[in-house]
Parts: sequence; C-alpha cells; structure tokens
Amino acid sequence: MTVLAQTLDGGAARPARPAAGAGPRRRRITPLGAAATVSGLALALLWLLPLAWAVLTSVKPEAETTAVPLRWLPVEPTVEAYRQVIARGDIQQWLVNSTVISTLVTLLTLVCCALAAYAFSRTAFPGRTPLLALLVAGILVPPQVLIVPLFDQMTLLGLVDTHLGVALPQVVAPVMVFILKRFFDQIPGDYLEAAQLDGAGHLRVLFGIVLPMSGPILAAVAIFTFVQSWNNFLWPFVATTDPSLMTVPVGLGTVQGAYGIQYAQQMAAAVLGAAPLIAVFLAFQRQIVRGVTDAGLK
Repeated sequence: MTVLAQTLDGGAARPARPAAGAGPRRRRITPLGAAATVSGLALALLWLLPLAWAVLTSVKPEAETTAVPLRWLPVEPTVEAYRQVIARGDIQQWLVNSTVISTLVTLLTLVCCALAAYAFSRTAFPGRTPLLALLVAGILVPPQVLIVPLFDQMTLLGLVDTHLGVALPQVVAPVMVFILKRFFDQIPGDYLEAAQLDGAGHLRVLFGIVLPMSGPILAAVAIFTFVQSWNNFLWPFVATTDPSLMTVPVGLGTVQGAYGIQYAQQMAAAVLGAAPLIAVFLAFQRQIVRGVTDAGLK
C-alpha cells in the first residue's frame, strides 16, 4: 500500500530519516592528521624526559645518583635532598632575587615598549621609517655582543652588584616593541580619532583607549618577558659578584663549585627554581595563547 500510494503521488520512495538520537558524524582521521598527532606526542614526550629525570633524581639518595647501571626510578625515594637545599637557605635568596629582578624588568619593559610601539604605530614624526628599520635590525643583534659596553655603563653609573643594575640592561626588548606595534596597528582608528576630537592627547589615548583594548597581548608580553628574565644567566652572572644578589640560574651554576658534585641536591634546587615558572605558565596559559593569536603571530 505504501509503494502504491507513492506511485500514485508521482514521487519516488523517500529516503529514511536518521533516527532522532543519532549523534553528529565522526570526523574522518586522515593519515596526515594521524602523523601530526603522533609527531606532536613524540615531541611532548621528548620535552618531558629531562624534566622527569630531574624530578626522579631529586628524590634519590646521593649514592643512587651515581650507581651503575643508572635507574630511572629510585629504589628508596627520599626528600633529603630538598631538605638539605632548603636548610642551606641559598635557594630562598635566589628565588627572592629572581622574583624582584624579573618583576622589575617586566614592569619597565611594558611601559617602555608600549610607549615606543604607540609612537611607531599611531604617530608620524621625522625619521620614523629609519628608526623602525633600526628597531627591526636590533632584533638580530645577539645579546652577548653588548655585554662589555653594558658592563662599562653600569660601572660608570655605580649600579654593579645592585638589583637595578641587573634589571636595566634587560629592559631593551626590540622584539616586544615590534609585537606591540603590530597589535596597535590592528586597533580601529575611529576610536582614537574620536578621542582626539574630544581633546585627548597621545598619553590619554594610549592609557585610556589603546592599553585597555590590548589586555591579552600585554599579558603575553609580560609573561614572556618575565620568563626570559628569570632564565637569563649571562648578564646576571657578569653584573653580580655578591652571592646575596645571585639569581636562580646563577646560583645553580655555582652550586657545584661550592658544594661538590651532589646530583640529587642539584636537581632538587633546579626543580625548586623552575617551579615558579611552571606555576606562572599554568596559571596564565590561556592569556598567552590568546595574546599570541590576537597579535597575528600564528
């Protein structure tokens, strides 16, 4: 009867509708996508191997760290290395110094780079194009080339062996100026023109309109600057001779000469020194990804 009714209506048999509870179609896994996923997992595991080795070594007794053959897992796990490192008090001082210097570098870098980026992006002044080209060229200059003139300058200013002397040479960041400029270029000019018509100057436009609209990229720049300053070894090593002013990388580089080869304690100090950076990244990873995406750096 159903077939006869469809024939009388002059239409072909209609295809059956999918069931109401049917879910969305599954994405087809292509060989290229599978290869990319496997490669990403392999790279992630390779990155995690040194971290896992450091953590496992830090909970081994000192005798196990040099035992042959080497073992990944400790036979008798202990936190004695952490207790001894903390009892000496060096790591606490290094963490305080790194926090103070990295925070100072981050704040000064944000202020200086935001001002420079706004000038290159939204103002016209004589020599703008050559200065912008010089800024881009500055990204290619390795920091090691500037060690000697920077040290002479800090010596003349009397800032050697001070937190300010370690922080100031790290404030110059051409790449951060370039990143902020690219983001400021994407802000619609209507907002700025409306504010200028109301009598707002450049500083008011920058701090009242541009910076509030640039939260994600400012967060990304701040985090990258903080991490880079925290991990910087060469300049803090050159600019400090007072052990009480050592940062975490400098302190970890001197622990072997001061206390002999104690692998468990070295790894424990390294884990404690890296823990704040891991916490910062985990807390602000969304802002980092959003800032990089908004800046068009993908």
